[in-house]
Amino acid sequence: MCGIFGVLNQKGMLTSSKSLCKLVSHSEQRGRDSSGFLIHDGSSSQFEVHKADYRITSLYDELDSRTIKLIVGHSRLVTNGTADNQPVTRDEVVVFHNGIIVNTDEIWPTIQQEKNLSIDTEIIAALAVHYLEEGLSPEEIPSLILERCRGVVACALAFTKRGKLCVFSNNGSMYIGQDGDSQVFASESYPLTQIGCVEVHQVLDPIFLEIPKSNQKTKLYSSNERSLDLIPSLSFNSKEEKFLEYRQNDLLRCSKCVLPETMPFIHFDSDGICNYCHNYTPRNIPRPKEELFELVEEYRRKTGNDCIIPFSGGRDSCYGLDLVVNELEMKPVTYTYDWGMVTDLARRNISRMCAELGVENIIVADDIEKKRKNIKKNLIAWLKSPHLGMVSILTAGDKHFFNHVEMIKNQTGIALNLWGVNPLEVTHFKSGFLGVPPNFEEKLVYSNGLINQFRYQWLRFKAMTESPGYFNSSLWDTISGEYYRSFKKKSDYFHIFDYWKWDEQTVESTLAKYDWEKATDTNSSWRIGDGTAAFYNYIYYTIAGFTEHDTFRSNQIREGEITRHDALELILDENKPRFQNIKWYLDAIDLDFKSVISAINRTPRLYN
Repeated sequence: MCGIFGVLNQKGMLTSSKSLCKLVSHSEQRGRDSSGFLIHDGSSSQFEVHKADYRITSLYDELDSRTIKLIVGHSRLVTNGTADNQPVTRDEVVVFHNGIIVNTDEIWPTIQQEKNLSIDTEIIAALAVHYLEEGLSPEEIPSLILERCRGVVACALAFTKRGKLCVFSNNGSMYIGQDGDSQVFASESYPLTQIGCVEVHQVLDPIFLEIPKSNQKTKLYSSNERSLDLIPSLSFNSKEEKFLEYRQNDLLRCSKCVLPETMPFIHFDSDGICNYCHNYTPRNIPRPKEELFELVEEYRRKTGNDCIIPFSGGRDSCYGLDLVVNELEMKPVTYTYDWGMVTDLARRNISRMCAELGVENIIVADDIEKKRKNIKKNLIAWLKSPHLGMVSILTAGDKHFFNHVEMIKNQTGIALNLWGVNPLEVTHFKSGFLGVPPNFEEKLVYSNGLINQFRYQWLRFKAMTESPGYFNSSLWDTISGEYYRSFKKKSDYFHIFDYWKWDEQTVESTLAKYDWEKATDTNSSWRIGDGTAAFYNYIYYTIAGFTEHDTFRSNQIREGEITRHDALELILDENKPRFQNIKWYLDAIDLDFKSVISAINRTPRLYN
């Protein structure tokens, strides 16, 4: 889940400094948590590795690039092993890796190599050394690595003693081109075309490049300054878990669905049926698939990718990817926006799916530390004046997702984007607690429209005045995110589940074929890749006695997909607090678990 690039020129100087700066800068789009370089000046007998736990543009400024004839860079989105920045070195092997390998625990016992790091990339270096010790040549090794490793493996693998550098990938997230006398490669085609490279093509088979030979040990320069752990571990059996409350309340509920009396704007008729049921229009009735086939025909390409799939790693986007590849038979590129609340579970499932289907994954990583600080500021403001209508401000930072889709369209030249949004994920209560009545005519999961949005923003502004802490440095990030989601015009996009019926059993069975990973702290497969969901659902359940699981299961009842009895049993289980995820969330934003949970527990309930 990182950005890799490299420039090699055996004849003279590298590509222009301006072009190199563009490559460095663009790699940061994919991750800015840490960085690393492998460099060689062409005259010395030693390679150098420079690593830091800060952004690559800052590390690059520390290098003297004037004499460099080989440079490979890595801008990292941290997934595991915070202290183990890339590249990973082992004997004569230097590895730059984009992706996540999900079966490292299976591989380590099968090779005579010692595990020293927590980062999954180490297994690639260990396998390379293992095969070299068995007498294999560098040319034989990449295919064996791809054969053993599951998950995305997009690599630049240097054999410094042999004078070989191999570029390879199992999902197409690697491109190579020519810039004058320089050979240039990167995780995406866009930066190569931007600097004027010619003959740019996707790396589908391993490509070997000649590099200087060196019998000396690679010299390492490393800087680690970060104090906050960007990837908190999941906690098990912690004493803190006892602070989480789970009252099985006895709320009055609709006699048809399971919505309770605390649902905003709810009322019941003489038979106990709620107005949400009376006004419900079935949403999970797909149009003929042939219509979508006809709509996308003009976007198909003979070569290269022909559509973009916004890809969170959740169950619906993963199932949607399967449909696009295997049913629509299109060649997608997936796009993931990481704003600091995408869990490693989601990232591993992204890696599984993209590797198995051979699909390129373009990542746009925000400033994760900054985004998490924004969440922290807003949560502190919320705790000072708890208001259920303001809970959604904790997820405002992810709405830039919608803007970056347009950026990826421009960078790739692909117009069509296909969304896997579940049609049953309609949660009127999130804005309802702010005072916005349900719009039963709304056809979209994400509400838009000027009048609706102005009313919503005005009500939210009034609620913010009750706790001035909301008026902090995150305000522009929140406002601009809402603009991209609700106001900015979107084009060339279709919803997959307008044409395929969303069926939970089918979704689950399909994903099982990919060994899709589930969370260990819940039996539900919904929202498990979202680092925020368990926390905000704890707030809703503790104060209002229900969560978004209640609204989702109620929609399934109305669609005739499950019975009310089954829904009641499901929400009884699904509404249980997810300690591991909640703990991870609060650790990530650097807030004390006991203090936050105790404050939520003290908040007055909407029920007795």
